[in-house]
Amino acid sequence: MSVYIIAQIDIRDRDTYAKYQDGFAEVFARYDGELLVVDDAAQVVEGEWPYSRTVVIRFPNADEAARWYGSPEYQAIAKHRLAASRGNAVLVQGFEPDAQA
Repeated sequence: MSVYIIAQIDIRDRDTYAKYQDGFAEVFARYDGELLVVDDAAQVVEGEWPYSRTVVIRFPNADEAARWYGSPEYQAIAKHRLAASRGNAVLVQGFEPDAQA
């Protein structure tokens, strides 16, 4: 079953964050994921959203998501994201048509 990583990011240092962005595509391409959303202007329809960037990534399963996130290559660039921003990220299961919401 597909899983999704949803990240809310507040970028505080664009120059340092750019180092993360510069390496992201090359690292991400090595894994079986799909980048679905990168939005710097999310429209709030309810509540508060104090983040400057929203990201949604799909993976075929939780093992592949963990393989990407825990990889030495990703962790080497993630240090730039962590230094330049604050945020939240969650891993959620995809919807099963037979399940009730």
